[in-house]
Amino acid sequence: MNTINIKQTTFLTAALIILSISLSNVVFGQDGSPRYFDERYISTQGYVNPVLFNPGAIGQGDYHQLIVNYRNKWASFPDSPKSFIASYDGPIGNNLALGAMFLSDNNAALQTLKGQIGLNYTVNSTANKLGIGLTAEVIGHDIDAGIINDDTVNGSDILILDRLNGRNFFDISLGAQGIYDDKFIYGIVLPGLLDMMLGDTDDEVENEFGYILHLGYRIDVASYDMVIEPSIIAKSLRYVPFHVDINVLGKFLNEQLTGGISYTVNADEKLGFLIGARVNAFNFFYSYNISRHEFQQYNNGSHELSVRFDLGRKDKVMTDPLMSN
Repeated sequence: MNTINIKQTTFLTAALIILSISLSNVVFGQDGSPRYFDERYISTQGYVNPVLFNPGAIGQGDYHQLIVNYRNKWASFPDSPKSFIASYDGPIGNNLALGAMFLSDNNAALQTLKGQIGLNYTVNSTANKLGIGLTAEVIGHDIDAGIINDDTVNGSDILILDRLNGRNFFDISLGAQGIYDDKFIYGIVLPGLLDMMLGDTDDEVENEFGYILHLGYRIDVASYDMVIEPSIIAKSLRYVPFHVDINVLGKFLNEQLTGGISYTVNADEKLGFLIGARVNAFNFFYSYNISRHEFQQYNNGSHELSVRFDLGRKDKVMTDPLMSN
């Protein structure tokens, strides 16, 4: 193992932890104006596309990725939450990668827009690959102006009228993701470390510390041409109940087919199923989730679709058997 790379990995990991603690002491020791919620809980496909929630995953595929994601939560229920995510990440230099993301979420009258840009530095050693990422984010929350015409809403409510002007925030987040011995997958995200409101405001609300922990293990079953990845993702996020996703992801026939199952402990207490397919640079993922909560009887579950393009990926999959020979 390269001694220099080991030292670099140790130094950067320690620096990430120290910087995070320092920022947390500065931010959480003061009163501020927190965002309404942390949008990293939205997607349920993080265990197949970790770049959707972890800056440390930016550029870790060594090729350029374009992801388009759509989720309809509580389908068939009026004004059900709907979200759209567009993401790009890829290498830009020696061990450096760039990422960008746009998110739109509509939850009844509450509307959220987010734009972020991130940088990632990767440290490679003989047995370990670690990516450390930093994102700068602008988030806007507002209320649909049409709500004041709703008969069930008091259109003269001072709080509602104030929120019609929206709330905009600037934030930074840190993340790390690595794989050891091509088997052990680990990651940590420290989101919302700055949480600075843009514009004039007199609001003073105490911030909440958040984190995401990701642990997994890759099992290569060469005799059956498949890879099995059990994992857990623990999320403690702002104004979102603490929950743990327990996942099992299977990749078959050189990733031409993908299947997954997940169960969320706490929060929605939901069971999810995922199927996916890959042809060359094109990847498609669909997942369906149902909840154990009583509210499930009033909707048709949650549907999520992702299309991912792996541009420059070397291990291409051919659909024609003659071409693969």
